[in-house]
Amino acid sequence: MEFFQEAEVWVAIGLVILIGALVWAKVPGMALKALDSRGVAIQAELNEAMRLREEAERLLASIKTEREHAEQVAAEMIANAEAEAGRMRKEAAVKLEETIKRRQLMAERKIATAEAQASADVKSAAADLAAQLAEKVLAARVGDKSSAALIDAAVAQLPGKLQ
Repeated sequence: MEFFQEAEVWVAIGLVILIGALVWAKVPGMALKALDSRGVAIQAELNEAMRLREEAERLLASIKTEREHAEQVAAEMIANAEAEAGRMRKEAAVKLEETIKRRQLMAERKIATAEAQASADVKSAAADLAAQLAEKVLAARVGDKSSAALIDAAVAQLPGKLQ
C-alpha cells in the first residue's frame, strides 16, 4: 500500500477521474461540436471573403475598362480640340490678313482723296491769288487809261491769241 501513499499516484487517479467525468458528461463531443461549428463559421467567412474578392476583381476590371475608355475619349477630345484650335488659328490669320488689306486700301483711298482735295485747294487758292494779283495789276494799269481803249486793244489781240 505504499503505492497509494505517494502524491503522484493520487494526482494521476484524480486526473483519470476528471477525464472520465468529462467523457461521461460528453464534454469532448461538445468541444468537437463547438470546434466544428467554429470551423463552419470560419469556412463561411472564407467563402464570403473569396466571393467578395472575386466581386472586387470584377469591379476592378470593369473600372480599368471604363478608365481606358475614358482615356481614349479624352485623347480624342484633345485631338479634336487641337485640330479645331489649328483651324480657328488659320481662319483668324486669314481674317486678320483680309482686315489688314481692307484697312490698308481704305487708308490709301483716304490718302488719295486727301491729296486730291489738297491739290484742288492749292489750285483754287493759287487761282484766287492770281486773280487778285491780276486785278491789282490791271487796276494799276487801267487807272490812267480809259476802259474803252483797253477793250478795243484786247479785242484786237484776240484773233492772234485764239489761233
